[in-house]
Amino acid sequence: MSNILIVESENDKFFIEALISHIDIDAEVGNPICTIDEYDCMGGMGKLKNRLQELKSRFLKGDEINKVGIIFDADNVGIEERTKQINDIKNSVFNDAELDLKIFIMNIDGHGELETLLKEIKSINSPIADCLESWQECLADKKLNKKDFDKLWIQIYQRYDCCDKKEQKQAGRKCNNEVSLKNKLIYDFYKDINELNKLKDFLEKFRN
Repeated sequence: MSNILIVESENDKFFIEALISHIDIDAEVGNPICTIDEYDCMGGMGKLKNRLQELKSRFLKGDEINKVGIIFDADNVGIEERTKQINDIKNSVFNDAELDLKIFIMNIDGHGELETLLKEIKSINSPIADCLESWQECLADKKLNKKDFDKLWIQIYQRYDCCDKKEQKQAGRKCNNEVSLKNKLIYDFYKDINELNKLKDFLEKFRN
């Protein structure tokens, strides 16, 4: 039976894989923690309905799909509204068909996204990235919105606070999200914060 995890972007995939490899479970993506046989990177809400329609087609053909997990960002709409949006899309596709669908909304204090959570669990001093706060104040009425600011903060943190000079010259390969999340110890995957603990509990539901 297949367990399928649908994530919003490749960065979410890198993060989930890194989290699973660091938490105190003898497992790796695919076997046995989540037994996640498939990862789908949606690139946003727009493609979710198409993906669920594909799952329905497989379901009706008799494919043994055990569990389906969806991890999306709360963004500005919040957990409740994002969950409702996902459930509305699911219900428009599956109607009364059986589907064990589990939803997790990435957030900090009810809003935000992956980068918001990453800022909370960073484990290396971040003097360069932290200076962005002063830069943001200088922008006055041209300030970046929180979503864009958090993304920029993570990019600067990974490249300039966590990569040495040699790595910075090859930032596209040495300081990108995949390398930073999976190969560098710059995030504390054991940090005791509510949102991270809830995500770990969510992943545990996929254990066979």
